[in-house]
Amino acid sequence: MTASGSGAVTAPEGATPDAAADGTAPAAPAEGAEAVRGAIAAARRGNDPGRWPEKLPVADRLAILLDPGSWREDGLLANATADGLPADGVRTGTGRIDGRPVAVIAHDFAVKAGSWGRLTCEKQVRILERADRDLLPVIYLVDSAGGRLTDQLGFFSDRRGASRIFQLQIALSGRVPQICCLLGPSAAGGAYMPAFTDWVGMVEGNASMYLASPRVAEKVTGERTTLEEMGGAVMHATVSGCADEVFGSDWEAITAARLLLSYLPDSWEQRPRPVAPAGPARPDWAGVIPAAESEGYDVGDVIDGLVDAGSFFEIKPRWAEEIVVGLGRLDGQVVGIVANQPRVRSGAIFVDSADKAARFITMCDAFNVPLIFLHDVPGFMVGAAVERQGIIRHGAKMITAMASAEVPKFSVILRKSYAAGYYAMCAPGFEPRASIALPTASVGPMAAEASVNAMYARKIAEIADPQQCAAFTEAVLDADGHLWVLGRADDVINVAAHRISTLEIEAIATAHPQAAEAAVVGVADATKGTVPVAFLTLLDGADPGRVRQDVATEVASQLGGYARLGAVYLTSALPKTRTGKTMRRLLRDVVEHGGPQDDTSAMEDVAGLQAVQQAVAAEAAPSA
Repeated sequence: MTASGSGAVTAPEGATPDAAADGTAPAAPAEGAEAVRGAIAAARRGNDPGRWPEKLPVADRLAILLDPGSWREDGLLANATADGLPADGVRTGTGRIDGRPVAVIAHDFAVKAGSWGRLTCEKQVRILERADRDLLPVIYLVDSAGGRLTDQLGFFSDRRGASRIFQLQIALSGRVPQICCLLGPSAAGGAYMPAFTDWVGMVEGNASMYLASPRVAEKVTGERTTLEEMGGAVMHATVSGCADEVFGSDWEAITAARLLLSYLPDSWEQRPRPVAPAGPARPDWAGVIPAAESEGYDVGDVIDGLVDAGSFFEIKPRWAEEIVVGLGRLDGQVVGIVANQPRVRSGAIFVDSADKAARFITMCDAFNVPLIFLHDVPGFMVGAAVERQGIIRHGAKMITAMASAEVPKFSVILRKSYAAGYYAMCAPGFEPRASIALPTASVGPMAAEASVNAMYARKIAEIADPQQCAAFTEAVLDADGHLWVLGRADDVINVAAHRISTLEIEAIATAHPQAAEAAVVGVADATKGTVPVAFLTLLDGADPGRVRQDVATEVASQLGGYARLGAVYLTSALPKTRTGKTMRRLLRDVVEHGGPQDDTSAMEDVAGLQAVQQAVAAEAAPSA
């Protein structure tokens, strides 16, 4: 450059000036800014989704999912210079659901069928890294044909390709909720993205999940099948268990995802947010549970009498239907329900139902959701078929998940709980906060009649007359106090009455002194009128003749909403027994904290309860 006589600096001959001599903005940057604005508009607009009228455009999906005006996008201009690849086929960013911040991955089916390239993976990796750093729940709106074969090195083998996405999903598991709406295909390796999440809702007719297409499967195995048969929504919701629910449209699945998030905290560090309490849909359980163990009923009616009306969100309702799991609210607080379903396969636990329960229990434990187990189980299924399927191995998964869960657990025996099913549904040895039962409940390694048949097989075989055989069995049951505990309580207390007085308890104890393990407990929540049911609990070493009415009255007044669980112990102090420890822990928790807590230490005896009450009263008293 040269300087003129006036001191102005001029550009060399032939050079393009950086700015006009009068100081105005150059034309090139203005054109560049306009180009960027155009690229942003094109990326937001995306490709034409009109060829798929049965699907909502990705922008509409995001609008349904998120609070208005809360979407903040990341990486919108990825691959902006390429033809027909707006945002490189995936929209990533953050938004809010009911005011709560979430991270979002939403595939755009109108851009190369939502396939993954190098930058598609990079965007997903970046938002998952942010979710990990900031502990944000992640919502996946999946609609992808899989890896983009024209960019194999980018999505497949790169350090920040598909494998990095899966690694981050696994790292986030149990740290933040991960919820997937599968709105289209999820093919090949990409099928693992939904599989790593806590919940998958699929849209019937559009959504599919498979490792290889029917055409590839036919080439490899010779098998001829259809996409729906091999990887459709109904198949995965009813057969494989990979899907949690099937929906008829995009908006239904997305709305369900929003609702599910309301039951979960933002991360493992928090508890679910409470809502305003409501009464149960059923005022009581009258007529719900048949007396005959062989007669089925819908445990959903029991759940309706326990949780707040309309609050039960069932998980995997179409798969392994012999067990029911889901989230509900008890006086506004979120709880997890694990219930045997006598209406289906008598409520026996199979391979799939053990897996279903184990996965649900693990999720509840991760996100600080207390668990309520509702027993009505004949045990694990037996036979050569289930043994070959690994019923012992899968059963061990369920028992391990239940035993290792650190959230408060409550165990309620509705009618029967036999064999290893009793263990899997949180038997007293696994330290539930309360182990309670209806007065007609039976507990044991097998049904009482089956026990008699096993122990007196030769004697019974010698009796030719069926009536005499039945009379012999009845006599054994009536004479054996242990079997009375296991199977004959229904002769003593009529469950249809749903109430039991202290005098009746004492009468039962007097009439059956052999039943040293039985102590009757009841629900006392007359002010709310919720589930006034009498319960029977098995307490190690309890003396049913020593009923502590004062303890029952005090706990009833302290329990509040938890009285619906029937955790009102009418029994004497048991300072040296495991069940006594559980009782004292519950008493301490309701007095000190208003409800069960995670702390597992126990009071030395019930007298400690009075000391705690006195201390609380002293703190609350105004100072002189």
